[in-house]
Amino acid sequence: MSTGPGAASAPAPTAYDTQPAPDPGTAADSGAAPAPALGTAPGATTAEAAPRPAAAPCTAREPGRTAPEPGPAAPEPGRAAPREAASARRGSSMFSSLKVRNYRLFFMGQVVSNTGTWMQRIAQDWLVLSLTGSSAAVGITTALQFLPMLLFGLYGGVLVDRLPKRPTLLVTQSAMALTGLALAALTLTGHVEVWHVYVAAFAVGLATVVDNPARQSFVSEMVGPGQLQNAVSLNSANFQSARLIGPAVAGLMITGVGTGWAFLANGLSFVAPLTSLLLMRARELHVVERTPRGKGQLREGLRYVAGRPDLIWPIVLVGFIGTFGFNFPVWLSAYADDVFHAGAGAYSLFNTVMAVGSLVGALLAARRGTARLRVLIAAAAAFGALEIVAALAPSYWLFALLMAPIGVFGLTVNVTANTTVQMATDPAMRGRVMALFMMVFMGGTPLGAPLVGWVTDAYGPRTGFALGGVISLAAATAIGLALTRAGNVRPALSWQGRHPRLTFVPRENAHEENEENREPANAAA
Repeated sequence: MSTGPGAASAPAPTAYDTQPAPDPGTAADSGAAPAPALGTAPGATTAEAAPRPAAAPCTAREPGRTAPEPGPAAPEPGRAAPREAASARRGSSMFSSLKVRNYRLFFMGQVVSNTGTWMQRIAQDWLVLSLTGSSAAVGITTALQFLPMLLFGLYGGVLVDRLPKRPTLLVTQSAMALTGLALAALTLTGHVEVWHVYVAAFAVGLATVVDNPARQSFVSEMVGPGQLQNAVSLNSANFQSARLIGPAVAGLMITGVGTGWAFLANGLSFVAPLTSLLLMRARELHVVERTPRGKGQLREGLRYVAGRPDLIWPIVLVGFIGTFGFNFPVWLSAYADDVFHAGAGAYSLFNTVMAVGSLVGALLAARRGTARLRVLIAAAAAFGALEIVAALAPSYWLFALLMAPIGVFGLTVNVTANTTVQMATDPAMRGRVMALFMMVFMGGTPLGAPLVGWVTDAYGPRTGFALGGVISLAAATAIGLALTRAGNVRPALSWQGRHPRLTFVPRENAHEENEENREPANAAA
């Protein structure tokens, strides 16, 4: 992720900040320098964390450097481009990244495509159920769509680091469009068989292996570091909006004209993202120099993540929550049928309320403008605690209302972890790291669902839901403690006027910090 043509990547954000974060664009040219210690301000430069010599000139072998492009001259090392610095200062605007033309085109294309994707998901499951009458066959279809990510996700990340992002996305999006059009042709002509749907689901999964990390890392090339969290958050809001609209449109289309037309609508919806990619101005992209082909790049990516606590712990946390905390299809259907005896209407209501909460969470994350690991840990803890409370909810309407804050905090975990990992990753490694992130996040739920389902069947929905919340809360607590130890920081209570403020300070300074704050604390009391 670069701050402009020819500029270097932004430094990694840290776990806990002790002072307001400076503009992201003001970071000194960091190259492949290690992330600053936990306890410094998110977005602070490496120079702020510890003095270091100036970076060496960019070479082809140095990871993290952006390829020079013709166009406006790059700013001096250590200084931000004026426009980007001003954009970072306006980061509190909820839709600020939409001011970037390339990202605005991308966003509009994804609005249409995501709606079509949700339509195909509903139509695909309904078609398989119609052809076989078997819920197990629907499960096989879902498994086939996720299986390529589990098997080849890391290799997809290696490819993404080697390939230019925009042409790669043109290929993957075209491949997904063809699967929708093929299913539409087979269904509308009456020749479709269940194995056709299986093949199409697996083909979409294969395209996703490359498409997901490419799209994730391409966001930073469109907007730069100053707008990254805002853009990632708006992507999530985009997806959640489509989650509300797509299934409803698919239901009307399936009932009115048939399943095949929903597949056709999805295939045609890819015209929008393909057009947006073709209309982008290449000179305005923050292009990162591609990683040359070489041996051991997959192992190199894994070693890179393993040696970075600010990367490995968010990924581990997302893995636990994705595996044990996001099994809502299992829990919500069980609550609708077995606990409240309210049927399919209740299941639909629970999912709709959660989707609304997720949309609100995405917009709030867009407004925050910064990604901090302490926000991630707090959101994960709140998510787990709310699941426990919801598991014990005595009434139907209380349970339904609790789905909204669960959606807010669940989406906050997703967006904050995604942005934190992207900001902390060297651009030359971003494809591999984001492939690992998506593999853990997307692959965890199918792996955890059978276990959670067994617990729910054997001990009841309340026990199964509460277990997911307990594991999520325990993971957030344990990883929060691990991050404070890795960053050599500890909590310290200070006061702003009459309001307490919890911050994290270096351990050697914690005693002095508390001594300084004792007098104003007593006065406020």
